[in-house]
Amino acid sequence: MIVSTSISRLSRYHKPVLLAGKNSCKDGNTSYVKFINARRASHTNVGTEVITLSDGKQLSLSTGKYARFADGSAIVSLGDTSVMVTAVCKHQSSNSSFLPLIVDYRQKAAAAGRIPTNFLRRELGPTESEILTSRVIDRSIRPLFPEGFHFDTQIMCNMLAVDGINDPDVIAINGASAALSVSDIPWNGPVGAIRIGMIDNEFIFNPTRRQIQDSILNLIITATKHNLIVMLEGSANEILEQELKKAIKLGVKECQSIINAIANLQKVYGKTKRKIETNEQSQDDDLTSFVKQFSETKLRDIFSKHTHDKISRDHAINDLRNNVMEALKDANSDFDVKSAERIFGKITKDVFRTLILEMDVRCDGRPMDGIRDISCQVDLFNPLHGSAVFQRGQTQVMCTVTLDSLESALKMDAMSMLVSGVKEKNFFLHYEFPPYATNETGHVGRVGRREMGHGALAEKALRPILPKDYPFTVRLTSEVLESNGSSSMATVCGGSLALLDAGIPISSSAAGVAIGLVTKYNETNTDIDKYKILTDILGIEDYFGDMDFKIAGTKRGFTALQADVKIPGVPLKIIMECIHQAKVTKWEIIKIMNQVIRTPQQKKKDKMPVVDNLEVPIHQRGKFLGVGGMNLKKIFLETGVHIFPHDENTYSIFAPNEDAMTEAKEMIENILQKDREPTLEFGAIYTARIVEIREIGVMVTLYNNMMPVLLPNSQLDQRKIHHPSVLGLEVGQEIQVKYFGRDPVSGQIRISRKVLQEPISISKTLHRDNAEGM
Repeated sequence: MIVSTSISRLSRYHKPVLLAGKNSCKDGNTSYVKFINARRASHTNVGTEVITLSDGKQLSLSTGKYARFADGSAIVSLGDTSVMVTAVCKHQSSNSSFLPLIVDYRQKAAAAGRIPTNFLRRELGPTESEILTSRVIDRSIRPLFPEGFHFDTQIMCNMLAVDGINDPDVIAINGASAALSVSDIPWNGPVGAIRIGMIDNEFIFNPTRRQIQDSILNLIITATKHNLIVMLEGSANEILEQELKKAIKLGVKECQSIINAIANLQKVYGKTKRKIETNEQSQDDDLTSFVKQFSETKLRDIFSKHTHDKISRDHAINDLRNNVMEALKDANSDFDVKSAERIFGKITKDVFRTLILEMDVRCDGRPMDGIRDISCQVDLFNPLHGSAVFQRGQTQVMCTVTLDSLESALKMDAMSMLVSGVKEKNFFLHYEFPPYATNETGHVGRVGRREMGHGALAEKALRPILPKDYPFTVRLTSEVLESNGSSSMATVCGGSLALLDAGIPISSSAAGVAIGLVTKYNETNTDIDKYKILTDILGIEDYFGDMDFKIAGTKRGFTALQADVKIPGVPLKIIMECIHQAKVTKWEIIKIMNQVIRTPQQKKKDKMPVVDNLEVPIHQRGKFLGVGGMNLKKIFLETGVHIFPHDENTYSIFAPNEDAMTEAKEMIENILQKDREPTLEFGAIYTARIVEIREIGVMVTLYNNMMPVLLPNSQLDQRKIHHPSVLGLEVGQEIQVKYFGRDPVSGQIRISRKVLQEPISISKTLHRDNAEGM
C-alpha cells in the first residue's frame, strides 16, 4: 500500500517524467527501482530521542515519520507542546553574496483548540510574535552554515500543539537544529537551546508561562558543543552582573545534553551531507593575486585615516573598487565581475580585521574600549508629551513619548495571548528606520523584520524601569535620523531621556551599548587564537566583525541583551568579558545622560493629558449617561474627553489637557445638578401624584420634575390586588406614601402606601364580607 500510494502521487505531480519509462525518474539520473526502494526504506527510518532535563522535564525529538519529502524534518515536544520543523535546500547556488536563509515560524490556532477570529477564519500574515520567534531561530542556526554556502534554504516551523505551559519558541530552535542535523544540508551543528529564569534567587530551566511572569530573568541561550555560545536573547529586571554570568554558564551546560541527543539522532537516522562547491572554492588564484596587489595597500591607508566618517569612508572604498574593476578590464576583458567584486570584498574584510588584531587600530582612531562622542537634548517641541534626541557619533535617534488612556493599550492577538499569557500592553515601542538614515532611497511604510526586532529589544530594555499601575498607556516612537551602528541601543538611551522629559516616574535611567568582536583562528581553524573586543561598534565594525552583542540596563543591573554571532560559536570567557565591559560602558553613558536630565520633569506641560475618577451614584447613572450614552458622546465631541466605566459606581475620565478636563467636569456637574432632587428623609411620609397606571402598579412622583418611580401593586394596599383599577385610582390623584430610601443594587426609590393603612383584622374582613353578601 505504501509503494502504490507513492506511485500514485508521483503520477499526479510528475506524469511527464514517468511516461518517459520505468528507468527514468524525477532527476533523470536515478533509476526508477532505486527511487522506489529508497522511498520505501524512508518509511521505516523513524527515530526518537528523549532527554531528561535537569528540572525533570522530558524533551522528545523524533524524525522520519512526517514530511519525508523535505530534506530534513523533526518533531520536538516538551510537555504537551509540540513543534514540527522542516528544512529544504535547493541544489543550485543562488549566486548571491550571502546565505539566502528563510525561517518561517507559524502559530496555528488549531494547536490551541481555537478558530481564528478574523473575517476569513484562517491564519493570515505572520504576527509580531511569530516574526520575532523566526528571528531568534534564524540567529541560532545561521552562524553554523559553511562559509560560502549560498544556496536557498528554508526552515518552516509549524506549531502542532500548545499546552499553555511550555513556550514553543525554544522548542522550535531545537527542532530546527534536529531537522538540519538529520538532513543532507551542509551544516556544522547541532545546537541546543534552553530558556532560563530566576525566581527568589534560584535559576529555573524552561520556566512555565506563569513562572516567567514572576521571574526577574527571561533568557534564551543557544549553544553548540565545547560550550560555545551561538545566540543570546533575553530580558531582565535589573539583574546583577554576577547573576547574569552564572545564568549563562548554567544554560550553556544544560544545552549540552540536548546537543548530544540531536547528535545521536543524526548519527543513526541522519542523511549523508551533500558535497557542494562553494563560490569561495572556485576562485581564480591569479584574479585574487591581482586584486590583492592592486588594493591591499590602499585599503590600509583608507582604514588608517581616522578623519574619515561613514560617508567619506564608503565613498573611498567604492572608488577603489571601481578603479580595481577598471584595471581588471584593461588587463583582461573576460574576467568575471562578480568574482572580482567578491574577492575585493574578502580582501577589504581581511585588511580591516588585520589592522584591529595586529595594530590595535580602529578605523575611527578610538581605543578598543572607547565610546563615541555623545550629545543629548530633551524637550524638543512643546506640543509633544516627551521628546529627546540622542546622538552617538554618527548615529542619531529622535524619540517621542505619547500618553493616552488605558483603553488605548495594545491588544494582543489571540494566539500570542494564549502562548505568552499577556492580554494587552500599556507600554510599547515602535522603531522606524527610514532609508535616508543611511543615505539611501526605498519604500516607506512597511515594517520589516529588522525594525520589528530592534523595537522589541529596546522595549524589553525600557519596560522594567516603568512604574507599575501607571494610569496612562505609553507609546514610545524611535526614528533613526542617522545610522552608523547601534541604532537600537541609541533608542534605549533616547527613549529613557524622552520618558523622563514626559514626567514619567521611571525607576532609573537606562542605556545600551553594542559590543563587537574580531577573532583569529589557529591554523587548524578549530580554536580562537587571538581576539579583540570592541566597545560601541560602528556599522562597518558590525559588518566585518564576528559578533554584535547588544546589552542594555541601568546603573544597578541589566534589563535586556541580544547576541548576534557570525562565527560558529563564541567561548564563555569572551562573553563574560563582553558583559563586564558593557557594565562599565553603560554607566559612563548614563552619567552623560544625567547631565541633561536626571529626574522626571516636574513642570507640567500645557498639552499633557490628565486622568481622574468620578463616582456616580447608581440612581444617577441613567441621567449621567443619557439615552444610548448620548451625554458621554456630547462631552467627547465638545471637549475631546473620554469617559470609561471603571467599576459599578466609578468612571475614569481621560482628558488631553487640563483645560479640557475642567470643561468636561463643568458639563458633568451641570448634568448631575440639573433638577437636583430634594433630600428625602428615610421613613418620612410624602404626598405622591399618580402620573401613569400600569398593570403592575402605578407610576408616581414625589416632587416636581422628578423621574416617575413605580409603586408596585404589592405596596398599594393591605389586600392582595392584581390591578390598580380595583382601588379606583386615577391619573392625577394624590396619595400618601412612606419613603424607605433606595435599593442598594438598582438605586430605585422604595415607597409604600399600604404601611400607612390600618391593619385589617380577620373578623372585620368576615363581617364586611357577610354584610356585602346580605
